[in-house]
Amino acid sequence: MREDIRRLLAGYEPITQEPDPPLPPAGVLLILHERPTGPHIIFQKRTDSVRDHKGQISFPGGATDPEDGSVLHTALRETHEEIGVEPEHVEVLGQLDDMVTVSNFKVTPYVAWLDRYPYDWQFSHHEVAYLLEVPLDHLRDPRNLIPDRRVINGREYEFQSYQFGEDLIWGATARMLGQFLGLIEGVRA
Repeated sequence: MREDIRRLLAGYEPITQEPDPPLPPAGVLLILHERPTGPHIIFQKRTDSVRDHKGQISFPGGATDPEDGSVLHTALRETHEEIGVEPEHVEVLGQLDDMVTVSNFKVTPYVAWLDRYPYDWQFSHHEVAYLLEVPLDHLRDPRNLIPDRRVINGREYEFQSYQFGEDLIWGATARMLGQFLGLIEGVRA
C-alpha cells in the first residue's frame, strides 16, 4: 500500500493557496503506519490548554517558526514536539492541497509513513490529551462519515465528519482526510 500511495502522490500536483492578506503558514503530517490488522492513521486529541483548536481531533503539526527552513520542516518538528515521532522514522510520501482554516492559518498537509510499529509515543501533555490510531478501513467505511452542524462566527455550517468511537474528526482535519481518502480510493489495504 505504501508504494501505491507514494506513486499516486508523486503524480499529484497539490493546489497551493496564496490568501490575501497572507496568513501564517502551518504544516501537518497525516501519518500512516502498518499494524497486523492493516494500515492506521494517527490523530491526536488536543488538550484544553492549547491556544488554538482546544479539544479537537487533529493531525500533529502546527505553525511555522521563523527558523524553520520549510513548511515540511515545520510539520516534522511539530510532530516530534507533540507526539515524539523522530523525523528519521517517517518517510514523507507526498503533499496534499493547501487549506485555509477558520482560525486563519494556511495549512500544508503532508502524507507520511511511520517505519515501525509499535511506536514509543512521547507526547506533550500540554498539547495532546491522547492519540487515536484509526484503521484506514474504518475511515473508508461510508457509515462512519456523518453530517456535523457547527455555528462558526454566528453562521451555521454543515460539514462531513468522521466518527470514531466517541471522537469526531471534523473541520479542516476532516477536509484534509477526505481529500486523502479520495485520492487513494482505488488503493487496496
